[in-house]
Amino acid sequence: MSSPGSNIVALRNVGKTFESGTVALDGLSLAVADGEFVSLLGPSGCGKSTALRLIAALSTPSAGAVEGPGGSGKIGFVFQEPTLMPWANVAANVRLPLKLAHADSAKARAAAMQALTHIGLADFAQSYPRELSGGMKMRTSIARALVTEPQVLLMDEPFAALDEITRFKLNNDLLALWQALRRTVIFVTHSVFESVYLSQRIVVMTPRPGRVFADIAIPAPYPRDERFRTSADFAGYCRTVSEALGKAMGGAP
Repeated sequence: MSSPGSNIVALRNVGKTFESGTVALDGLSLAVADGEFVSLLGPSGCGKSTALRLIAALSTPSAGAVEGPGGSGKIGFVFQEPTLMPWANVAANVRLPLKLAHADSAKARAAAMQALTHIGLADFAQSYPRELSGGMKMRTSIARALVTEPQVLLMDEPFAALDEITRFKLNNDLLALWQALRRTVIFVTHSVFESVYLSQRIVVMTPRPGRVFADIAIPAPYPRDERFRTSADFAGYCRTVSEALGKAMGGAP
């Protein structure tokens, strides 16, 4: 584990060009401190998801360097779709990363139950995906990402497909989980409101090729709740972030 406040992830002048010739990222530099909650915000196609895949070592940069915690199980990844195995129950879905790593089965079962307890689904361990709501499926996906006790949790628009009420509830649950576990979270979203509610910092990215346009601190204290969501401070932060996003998309300096 890194010392508190030290960088656990760093992208240094990173570029990514795909075989098709598409330049997804160009000169992207970003550092994330251990235990920090950072959101990447930008238009579709700006390279947010590409940046996450580079951090997770699911892809390699065309230029620059990516520094992360490294090692098996150090990074957990939550995708936009839960991608659960329909023939397996919730507990078996959560155990999957440990099974693939050939972990001891008894320890894997215990770790899965602990992860399910963290996200409030312990009572549904024997249920199957078809029996779950959309929010419960996403909770299962989050538990699966947590089961290896990663240092960094990467989340690629995990709540985008959910209704607003469920999304608000999972935002609150995610913040409670982050405060309890103190993992580093890098969260991709299209929503200004979601990014302001969740984050300590918001990195606004330019349209393709993606690079950092603005890095905005959200100094509101935690825990955050509906009082913050309806406060003048929240509205002010949203206005600042929205203006930065508009300038990024308009190409303003």
